Amino acid sequence: MPKKNQFSISSSDSDSPRKSLGSSVSTEPGPGPGPGPSSSSSSKVNNKSSVWSGLLVSPFSIFDSEPKGCLKKGEICAKKYNGIGLGVGWTSAVKRMMNSGSMRRIFGMDKTGIPNGSKSDIWLLGVCYKVVHDDDPSVEPTQSDGFSAFVDDLSSRILITYRKGFAPIGDTKYTSDVNWGCMLRSSQMLVAQALLLHRLGRQWRKSLDKPLDQKYVEILHLFGDSEDSAYSIHNLLHAGKTYGLSPGSWVGPYAMCRTWETLARSKREETGNADMSTTMAIYVVSGDEDGERGGAPVLCIEDIVKHCSSFSKGEVDWTPILFLVPLVLGLDKINSRYLPLLAATFSFPQSLGILGGRPGASTYIVGVQDDKAFYLDPHEVQPVVDIKVDKLDVDTSSYHSNTVRHFPLDSIDPSLAIGFYCRDKSDFDDFCIRASKLVDQSNGAPLFTITETRSSTTSVEYNDRLTSDTGVPELDSFDAVAPGESDASRPEDEWQLL
Repeated sequence: MPKKNQFSISSSDSDSPRKSLGSSVSTEPGPGPGPGPSSSSSSKVNNKSSVWSGLLVSPFSIFDSEPKGCLKKGEICAKKYNGIGLGVGWTSAVKRMMNSGSMRRIFGMDKTGIPNGSKSDIWLLGVCYKVVHDDDPSVEPTQSDGFSAFVDDLSSRILITYRKGFAPIGDTKYTSDVNWGCMLRSSQMLVAQALLLHRLGRQWRKSLDKPLDQKYVEILHLFGDSEDSAYSIHNLLHAGKTYGLSPGSWVGPYAMCRTWETLARSKREETGNADMSTTMAIYVVSGDEDGERGGAPVLCIEDIVKHCSSFSKGEVDWTPILFLVPLVLGLDKINSRYLPLLAATFSFPQSLGILGGRPGASTYIVGVQDDKAFYLDPHEVQPVVDIKVDKLDVDTSSYHSNTVRHFPLDSIDPSLAIGFYCRDKSDFDDFCIRASKLVDQSNGAPLFTITETRSSTTSVEYNDRLTSDTGVPELDSFDAVAPGESDASRPEDEWQLL
């Protein structure tokens, strides 16, 4: 018998209506108008299929065993709940768009098709969905309970798009962010997801009933398009002046991450000793000398502890924290050795997805299946919605979409940022264990490393076997291990100062 959700295939150009009676699957390769893509590298990546077949037959095999309990009927399988400014891809994309006469032509309308009826599991921000029933493999994946649960989850994530008709930004005449604000909007979606986790939990789903959940409305209000909303595009641009943010211009992931860190700190100063239960710190994980020498970013546990204490003004030992990890994983094209590592991060319960997209056009990437990346697209122009915290009957439909969009993960812009949210110290310990296992599988080229102190000259392995009586690893449970490769032996096209 057909499921209650019927899925239609839609090309979903950026100018077409986003809403539909049922959920739809978009076959477009990337977002709508925005800065055009950078030119492809002249050297082709050979044996593309062997990379995925060899390393991503199960992209999450990096862990001791395959994650158990993947969704069949909407159950969560988790056990518990560069200082580089604009990357080359973004810079060349902006230049190309400025020198071209057609955004449509720059962006390209080549189709990738739906995932060809893939029966592989889908990972969406730390949650695993089975799209095929073991007891009935004849069921089409898009008609399965698992796929319906996946769409329900996806459509509950907060979508933030271009808006028009808001109050002018600062002393400018900009009342819309069309064609230049996609990176800001994508970053707002990632932070909004962190706040959903922080205040409502990962199992929260948007209800069609009203009145709406008070906490949900409060979160939306934070991203309103006025200076009165803490995380508005107005306040982001003001906080990011130091990093080159200005109305009408494009920005890269690193500058965007630093802007969020600055804005969170300034808002904390404004609120003073407000209730810490609703507060979340933001921390940018960078490399040596604040990332200005390149290299893999280093998550220093000592720095994290100090940051949490400072953020809470010493009131608590640990503050819920959002980690942003800006990366450059290639020049014009992402290095394929990083793709399985990126895909594996979506299996982390702490996953907030990826701030990135096709070259020059930012999106919010929220999930993976095989070699495809699912994303939320900010490139639709919508009128401003005035969200009041005391109006629980407001129409929030423009903040959600049931359209399933995807593109090949190997076409992602090499300049990106990964996000993670850790609710408490136990959650952080779990994250470190998972991240250390990922480092072990990186063959000397990790996405980022973990160290106990800044004075450490080697990376560390977060050992989950040595714990204190409370079950929390002691400091001596961090065992120093030699790096997988020296800087001299690392391929030249991996990490470079740009």
